[in-house]
Amino acid sequence: MGKIVKGGLIQAANVIPPTADTSKMSREDILAELSKIKEAMIEKHVKMTEEAAEKGVQVLCYQEIFTGPYFCGEHNMRWYDFAEPIPGPTVNRFAELAKKHSMVIIIPIYEIAIEGVYYNSAAVVDADGKLLGVYRKNHIPYVWPLFCEKYYFKPGNLGYPVFETAAGKIGVYICYDRHFPDGARVLGLHGAEIVFNPSATTAGVSKYLWELEQPAHAVANGYFIGAINRVGTEEPWNMGRFYGSSYFCDPRGKIISQGSEEGDEVVVADLDLDLIREVRQAWQFYRDRRPETYGDLVKQLP
Repeated sequence: MGKIVKGGLIQAANVIPPTADTSKMSREDILAELSKIKEAMIEKHVKMTEEAAEKGVQVLCYQEIFTGPYFCGEHNMRWYDFAEPIPGPTVNRFAELAKKHSMVIIIPIYEIAIEGVYYNSAAVVDADGKLLGVYRKNHIPYVWPLFCEKYYFKPGNLGYPVFETAAGKIGVYICYDRHFPDGARVLGLHGAEIVFNPSATTAGVSKYLWELEQPAHAVANGYFIGAINRVGTEEPWNMGRFYGSSYFCDPRGKIISQGSEEGDEVVVADLDLDLIREVRQAWQFYRDRRPETYGDLVKQLP
């Protein structure tokens, strides 16, 4: 056995459903409701993080926009008030937990950069509680009426960073990003050993891809992937069922630990980082790639 890192993923159902019709609510009432929604999810994740710590987890990732429901099934400006800065209250709170448990934590939240500029982001906090940096989701979908993300998020502008952490070299690729192999390759070229993909995806849309694309990225790039999906049906929207099934797969594309399709769960796996070297020596994809022939990939379409 080589260098073993115990990884953890948290999949969780939303706690408090938002009011469907806000037309008769005052701004004060809307802000109060948003605060209750966020606090309920934060409290749930604090407890589940404690559970992960008891299981010996060294690097932990939450689901996409983990502080509330996946609100992109509607157009409603109330959710702009759900965003917060990085660093900010939520990141700072979980940074304290990271330090307490000597655990690297990936914290996906709705980020406000300046007024009117919002990102779907993930903060990466090291095991000493230090904020190492942020990944901002690069590929933003608009699939009416279920995934109206362009209404809420600006495309990321920080590239594909890889963070040197106490648990290894960590990359982040958020939800819809996973449909694009290009960024997954860049993360590998930047040295990623573990890539986390926090997601929110429903059974009728993407389940047939869930165990296909990400193991393929793991194989093509020779790294581990932690894929996280939320669970349950979120009111008041009719988006379908979030099917959980969060998992870790290894650099050979083998799923080594997986959660259930329903129910809150901490998914844990031992990740042998030495397997990365073994796989990459057997399959020399980085040696044999031909970037000088790939120019068409970056040409603008008409």
